[in-house]
Amino acid sequence: MQEIKCPNCGEVFQVDETGYAQIARQVRDKEFEKELDRREKESQVRREQEIQILRMQEENKYTAGISKKDAEIADKNRIIAELRAKLEASENEKKLAVSVAVEKKNEELTKKTEEIADLKGELKSKETESKLNEKNIKEQYENTLKLKDEQIAYYKDFKARQSTKMIGESLEQHCLTQFNQIRMTAFPKAYFEKDNDASSGSKGDFIYRECSDDGTEFISIMFEMKNEADATATKHKNEHFFKELDKDRREKGCEYAILVSLLEMDNELYNNGIVDVSYKYDKMYVIRPQFFIPMITLLRNAAQNSLQYQKELQIVRNQQIDILHFEENMNAFKDSFARNYRLASEKFATAIKEIDKTIEHLQKTKEALLSSENNLRIANNKADDLTIKKLTKNAPSVKAMFDEINKE
Repeated sequence: MQEIKCPNCGEVFQVDETGYAQIARQVRDKEFEKELDRREKESQVRREQEIQILRMQEENKYTAGISKKDAEIADKNRIIAELRAKLEASENEKKLAVSVAVEKKNEELTKKTEEIADLKGELKSKETESKLNEKNIKEQYENTLKLKDEQIAYYKDFKARQSTKMIGESLEQHCLTQFNQIRMTAFPKAYFEKDNDASSGSKGDFIYRECSDDGTEFISIMFEMKNEADATATKHKNEHFFKELDKDRREKGCEYAILVSLLEMDNELYNNGIVDVSYKYDKMYVIRPQFFIPMITLLRNAAQNSLQYQKELQIVRNQQIDILHFEENMNAFKDSFARNYRLASEKFATAIKEIDKTIEHLQKTKEALLSSENNLRIANNKADDLTIKKLTKNAPSVKAMFDEINKE
């Protein structure tokens, strides 16, 4: 028999071996359950700690990933802001450059318009002065015309003493002699020579040209001398030679055409002085031999008076050409700027697309992290629901070990 003392009342009991074994087994079972329960709680605590650590690690990774992506997005936003700022600055610079160029152009045009107006005013004044000078010259020539009858009589006598073959040649020689007598005093820089170029099929008699000190030609005249004997059966008229003379003038590049004629001696139209026939042919005159030198002088003085205005008008034309070149340069600048602007816009659009792709990639990363968190939550729930029975469901040997321990 075995004695067992009660720990509360101190009473001693006697139990047989079977009862003692049962009591001992009950004590062992309770202690085992306590120990198993303690170990299970400790295991659960460890699992929870490990899960918490894993969760914190995943959260840290997620937070680090988000922070990195936020930094990348902030950097992309900064780049976008810089590109936009550069684009706006470029646009403002373009507008400013165009505005300045247009304003400068308008100022130059206004200035040129004023200069042209001033030149026109001066030209009008000079034209008035030229008309007065022309009037004075005409008055001087009127005095000379008083001697026309005597001079006509002289030329009639002159023709009568010449043979038919010599008449035309004598008039040319007469005019050449008149010119050479005053060439060095009145026309020292003039060119006055026979027209020997018949490559076009015809030629005039004389060509007069004169240039300024800088080499600018300011007057040129094609001369034709016509005469015939009084006894000639078929009489020519001055107008019979106008067309050919105009053709020679144009082919030789002369400004004026002058017919020095002794034809139609009884025609008062030609006997009264200088006859302007420009109503038929541009810048053409018919004169008698006595007006040969005065006519050259008249046209030469008028051309010299207008020479300065011709130079000034040429300067204005050159300035207009400069303005045209400026416009061409401006258009070239606008085209080049537009091309660069288009290329910058294309680069900007490409950058925006790349940023959109990055944002899309970050969104997918975020979704993956959220999915990972959900999987962790499911794993935690499964750990919370873990028991020895479930752990040994498909492990008979482990289950047998636990059963053996429970028996002991």
